[in-house]
Order: sequence, then structure tokens, then C-alpha cells
Amino acid sequence: MPNDTPLHFITLLGSLRKASFNAAVARTLPELAPEGISITPLGSIGDFPHYNADVQDTGFPAPVLAMAEQIRAADGVIIVTPEYNYSIPGVLKNAIDWLSRVTPQPFSGKPVAIQTASPGMLGGARAQYHLRQSLVFLDAYALNQPEVMIGQVAGKVDPASLTLTDDSTRKFISGQIIALAALTRKLRP
Repeated sequence: MPNDTPLHFITLLGSLRKASFNAAVARTLPELAPEGISITPLGSIGDFPHYNADVQDTGFPAPVLAMAEQIRAADGVIIVTPEYNYSIPGVLKNAIDWLSRVTPQPFSGKPVAIQTASPGMLGGARAQYHLRQSLVFLDAYALNQPEVMIGQVAGKVDPASLTLTDDSTRKFISGQIIALAALTRKLRP
């Protein structure tokens, strides 16, 4: 894939909270993308029912199929999630469980970047490691570096507008988007 080919990435948000710091990060991504890269959000994973094989046997819920198609059509995925209890939020795990059963697998061969933000010092590192395990099963290509783990995020987001304002964090995230684009172009001739 030539370096000037436009790319389209989508964001999968692992938080449902209205005032989520991770949602603030995800909303900022389109303005941090370099020219030629567009980034749009997926729908809410809160629209997915709890995974149940009996429900699957009656047919996949429409929100699951719609999200699977959007993932399949995108050039890459950016997952932005908080860390809950040293792991990923249950709602994100539920979405992965649903999406893992769709065929053809929407994440297969798909480049994926992970971003986490946390009020704590580690910035969601443990959630990233657990999420990477699920991405192996999905046959996705997780971007290894740079890792975006935003610690002490409360001081990096404007509380009134809920936008990411810290310049060094914004530049670092922009660098990850550029790295995801390079991985995407490397994987797709």
C-alpha cells in the first residue's frame, strides 16, 4: 500500500461513562491524525446484550453485526479503554466475546492500536496486557510500540470540555497513529 493512500481507522471505546477520560481521549483522536488518515468512532458496546450462546443461536444482535461490518471495512482499529480491577472492563470483554464469534472474523489480520488512560500512575498497563491476549485469539495484529498508557489523566483533560489538553500526550498519541498507519501499510501491499 503506497504511503499516500488514505487510511480510515475506527475507535472502539471500552467505557460507558459519560464523563469518561478514555472517551475524552477517543474524541480527540480525529484532530490528532495526520493528513490522509481519518478516524471515526464505532457505536456503543453498551448496545450489546450480555453474551449468551442461546441468544447467538437465535441470531446475532443487529448492533454486533453492524460493528463487525464497520471493523471489517476499516483499515485499522484503535481501542481506547480504562482499566478495571487490573483488567479490561466487563463491557469490553463482552463485546469481544460477541465479535469473536462473527464469521468471517472482523479482526482477523486487522492492525490494532491500544490506548488506556487512568487517574493512577500506571495508566492502564495491566488492561493493555489482558486485551492483547484477546487480540491473539482474534488474529489481530496489535501494534507493539509506541504504547499509549496515559497515567494521571485527570490533569491532562479539561474538566469542563472533557477534551485532552496536554500537549506532550497529544503529540505522543499522534505518533502512535502514525505508527499504526505504517503497520497498516506494511501489512497490506
